[in-house]
Amino acid sequence: MGLFVDTHLLLCILILFSLSFLLPVFSSLSLSCKLRRKFHLNGLHKAGDVVLGGLFEVHYISVFPEFSFTSELSQPNCQGFDPPGFRQVQTMAFAIDEINRNSNLLPNVTLGYSLYDNCATLGISFRASLSMASGQEEQFLLDETCVGAPPVLGIVGDAYSTFTIAMSSVIGLYKLPIVSYYATCPCLSDRQRFPSFFRTIPNDSFQVRAMIQILKYFDWTWVGLLVSDDDYGLHAARSFQSDLGPSGGGCLAYTEILPWGNDSVEFRRIVNVMKKSTARVVILFSYESHMINLMEEVVRQNVTGLQWMGSEAWTTFAVLQTPDLMPYLGGTLTIAIRRGEMPGLRDFLLQIRPDLNHNNSYGNNMVRVNQFWEHTFQCRFAPPPAGWVEAGGALCTGQEDLESVETELLNISEFRPEYNVYKAVYALAYALDNMLQCEPGRGPFSGNSCASFQRLEPWQLVHYLQKVNFTTSFGDQVSFDENGDVLPIYDIMNWQWLPDGQIKVQTVGEVKKSAFKDEELTLDEDKIFWNFESKKPPRSVCSESCPPGTRMARKKGEPECCFDCVPCSEGKISNKTDCMECTSCPEDFWSSPQRDHCVPKKIEFLSYHEPLGICLTTTSLLGTFICAVVLGIFFHHHSTPMVRANNSELSFLLLVSLKLCFLCSLLFIGRPRLWTCQLRHAAFGICFVLCVSCILVKTMVVLAVFKASKPGGGASLKWFGAVQQRGTVLVLTSIQAVICTAWLLSSSPAPYKNTEYHNDKIVYECVVGSTVGFALLLGYIGLLAILSFLLAFLARNLPDSFNEAKLITFSMLIFCAVWVAFVPAYVNSPGKYADAVEVFAILASSFGLLVALFGPKCYIILLRPERNTKKAIMGRGTTKS
Repeated sequence: MGLFVDTHLLLCILILFSLSFLLPVFSSLSLSCKLRRKFHLNGLHKAGDVVLGGLFEVHYISVFPEFSFTSELSQPNCQGFDPPGFRQVQTMAFAIDEINRNSNLLPNVTLGYSLYDNCATLGISFRASLSMASGQEEQFLLDETCVGAPPVLGIVGDAYSTFTIAMSSVIGLYKLPIVSYYATCPCLSDRQRFPSFFRTIPNDSFQVRAMIQILKYFDWTWVGLLVSDDDYGLHAARSFQSDLGPSGGGCLAYTEILPWGNDSVEFRRIVNVMKKSTARVVILFSYESHMINLMEEVVRQNVTGLQWMGSEAWTTFAVLQTPDLMPYLGGTLTIAIRRGEMPGLRDFLLQIRPDLNHNNSYGNNMVRVNQFWEHTFQCRFAPPPAGWVEAGGALCTGQEDLESVETELLNISEFRPEYNVYKAVYALAYALDNMLQCEPGRGPFSGNSCASFQRLEPWQLVHYLQKVNFTTSFGDQVSFDENGDVLPIYDIMNWQWLPDGQIKVQTVGEVKKSAFKDEELTLDEDKIFWNFESKKPPRSVCSESCPPGTRMARKKGEPECCFDCVPCSEGKISNKTDCMECTSCPEDFWSSPQRDHCVPKKIEFLSYHEPLGICLTTTSLLGTFICAVVLGIFFHHHSTPMVRANNSELSFLLLVSLKLCFLCSLLFIGRPRLWTCQLRHAAFGICFVLCVSCILVKTMVVLAVFKASKPGGGASLKWFGAVQQRGTVLVLTSIQAVICTAWLLSSSPAPYKNTEYHNDKIVYECVVGSTVGFALLLGYIGLLAILSFLLAFLARNLPDSFNEAKLITFSMLIFCAVWVAFVPAYVNSPGKYADAVEVFAILASSFGLLVALFGPKCYIILLRPERNTKKAIMGRGTTKS
């Protein structure tokens, strides 16, 4: 249980108070000392070889006089009987009685106890702890060595963290072991401040982590937090703020501090915050008084649709489990102290009788059992005890039957703090048993010594308590870590509103931590009652999860749980929900349209299967077929004047070269490979040089014949015989072959995956390798073409009726125009379109040469045979048509 006062100020006051009380004792020079001040406390005692102390809240209201150091301190007036506290007292008495009857545990030692009522007051709790440390005897003797067994060897308590901090700060100086059953403040795990402190209840840090485990289980990432205005609540708030994000991936929508008292304005403001928030889950670290005031405002504003989660401090508040509040609190999940079975405890409690305290000379005045009896049976004894004004009704006989009434004392389902008391007593007993079983010469202390039963020291018990390890009859392992914290375990409770209107607090799971594993959460969802129409867990998120294909983008100025879902950019994907970053696809892959997986990039090249490739292939084959037809026509009519007059050998060679030009265009279609990249430009360059060389030689022959027809010009024909014509064509073509060979050997064209044109495509293309080599190849073709054009242009006005020079001039004009336009189009065309432009240029220039040079001839040969005579060709026969 948490803190609720300023511990530092109270600690200073109490230390000064304790020194003022103890100084008169230690100032005496006599070996026989008399106690000059005595605390009057409500206590319950039992003698034994070793005495264990205990601090419990049996009353929750105390009225005591101001401190006075001039006279004895009078007994405080404790009121407001607390049945759970009384039950915890009886549990410790039961545990010690059970240990004394156990022949295997402390067989030759009888345990006794000194149990005190703290009356829910820090001052009284501190008085009791000092009394247990120093004793209450009227007179005692000091020997010369100042040694001896302490009045109690260990203390079980206190319930409140505040009380425990104050008590441990002083009592811990003497290494007296303190085992708390209910103090949960994480600050008590500081071994330097509290070296002898242990506890059998998990600290609040684990409780926070347990709640975070539940939040993670149901994917609740957007929650509100309400805490009490004390160290209990503030420690929880700090733990949530530091652990919720890293451990649970969640955020706090708001953190509100509940005020002490009935501050209606502040409670109204807090409920308004809850009402306006989008968080559907509210976590509450508070006490009963806070909850009552808060729920009054929640009911007034009718705030429904919230999923409440509570700390162990208000798990079993019966005052909240009412039909009026269940429409709001139904389905609440709470952390609860582990409930354990303690066989025989119920029978032990049934033996309580009000006459057991009569004639008790040992000071058993902690609980006037009369009060418990009056509280349980709503009766009164005559005369009523002093200060007891609540009793009324019939007179008590002391023979009433406890089993015949419903009483909190026998409510076994709520034996939760009692189980911690039970484990605390057994932890001290097992530590003492281990200490007494020490073999001389093999002990843990200096010189391998063991503790002496006649001179037991508290710090020796602390040593063994640190190493204690046992299993309860309920099956729970009990051991302490280096900070004195027990292996933590909590039950998870669910407030269920049954169809018949009954209210039930059901255990639906547990969260625990073992010595070798982190927190383990176990939940039985089928047992959980959800107070929603859907009968399912609510959604409580600031922003819905980002689906695959998007990434989370934090909203500026808002918690990290509030974000926008931004689609991944092209080329990046996210294949999980709530990805912080999108990942890039591998080089040959691209993001799918949904951006949730990578797909192979589309491969693009000039294919035989696409319309453009089919069109170009068809055109290339058509040109090849036309060349074959023209070649057949010329071969069939090779003896006619038209064929013989146009240098039939060069015409046949020109038709073959044109046919090769049409066919080489097919090398540019299809997926580029190394051999096609190397062959396409070489074949293109050599075929076109062969073609243009034939045209150039034909042009030169035409000029030589015309010159020879003039007087004195016959000598020029000797340089243009058949051998010279073949040799010229061969030499001119060989030069291009040398250029291509050097290009291929120095920097050969090669296939290349180009991703620069399109991010989602791989464009297969042939890089030219050496730009210089490609420029020389094109430049040489262009040089021959220009030379042929110039020579043909000079011979365009020859007097023959059929002027070959005009046809060559026109064909070269078409050829040059096509290739001049090709260069900028090729440079500016990406990917497969560059290949298409080159193929188009090859086909266009080839068709231009074929039509311009052989079209008129085929027309005359096939359609105007009367003009296929020597006279007609020389212009001396028929009239021009």
